[in-house]
Amino acid sequence: MKRAPVQQHHRTALDGLFRYADLLHFGEVHVKFDPVTGLKAIIAIHNLKRGSAIGGCRLIHYPTTDGALEDALRLAYMMSFKAAISNLPHGGAKAVLIKPKEIKDRKAYFEVFGDFINELGGRYVTAMDSGTNAEDMDVIETRTPYVTCTSISKNSGDPSPQTALGVRRSIEAAVKFKTGRASLEGIHVAIQGAGHVGYFLAKELYQCGAQLTVCDVNEMALQRCIDEFGAESCSPDTIYDVSADVFSPCALGAVLNLQNIKRLKVSIVAGSANNQLAHHHHGALLLERDILYAPDFVANAGGLIYVAAVYDHAELTRAKAQVEGIYDTLMDIFIQAKRDNCPTNDIAEKIAAERLS
Repeated sequence: MKRAPVQQHHRTALDGLFRYADLLHFGEVHVKFDPVTGLKAIIAIHNLKRGSAIGGCRLIHYPTTDGALEDALRLAYMMSFKAAISNLPHGGAKAVLIKPKEIKDRKAYFEVFGDFINELGGRYVTAMDSGTNAEDMDVIETRTPYVTCTSISKNSGDPSPQTALGVRRSIEAAVKFKTGRASLEGIHVAIQGAGHVGYFLAKELYQCGAQLTVCDVNEMALQRCIDEFGAESCSPDTIYDVSADVFSPCALGAVLNLQNIKRLKVSIVAGSANNQLAHHHHGALLLERDILYAPDFVANAGGLIYVAAVYDHAELTRAKAQVEGIYDTLMDIFIQAKRDNCPTNDIAEKIAAERLS
């Protein structure tokens, strides 16, 4: 029999993930498998000290289960930081659904997931994310009250416009700090990803008079930005080589790695993608290259601020003002980072960690 080495491999991989969870000071990880619908779900709850944990529900393909679990842990960790830096009365969590080759009954699939959420008794509140939509949240709401971003309420639905607003304010803060300019008129922004947030960010920037270069693997999404905003286009492989003022990653995470940072021809990085830095220390590499980085969990907090306000039945005009206030939060971080001559992500993470302690 040759099973022992395989079993040992699985134990080693799991041990590594437990060490990673310990490193991130994790609270809870829950797993659900339903063979009838094909649901394979992971809910990672990082921190509950500030209140129930809110985080999106991501439905994408993963090559391995270990990769899905690691993604859930990283994303939930950053959601805690995002909630803390925004002074929200919530902790951070994330749900990762390992997308099967085919979902035969999407309604039944999300009903089972809704039951899974309900079993956690309110510790986790779900929301839209990559691969899920408001209609999926509607189905979940038939099984549990711990959900936001539904299409039923006029004040709910897609939080992408609020995320985009926060990123636009982040770019404005970075441009002001870096150049002294109070306007985005003529500022060239290279947007990586024309999905939900990328599209609304392009719209925000276009209305401010910015010049846009956009890339996306989805030709229809890319063409929409070209047609509506007069954006230039480039291939996903060459977006890092575009000579611009701002690089705005709005697609996948871990794009700011050693190789890509060396290719950047910008003075500012500010976007909506989660976990943009492939490694924490890459923030120092951006500083060495004199590239001002708007830490992702600060810049993209607008969506979380909005969904938390909807879930808590808070005043939405106040929530929008808080999204606008991302500008001031980042200016304070930029000032402190310059004074201490340290990476901006170090400052932002220190502030968030202190609020979680």
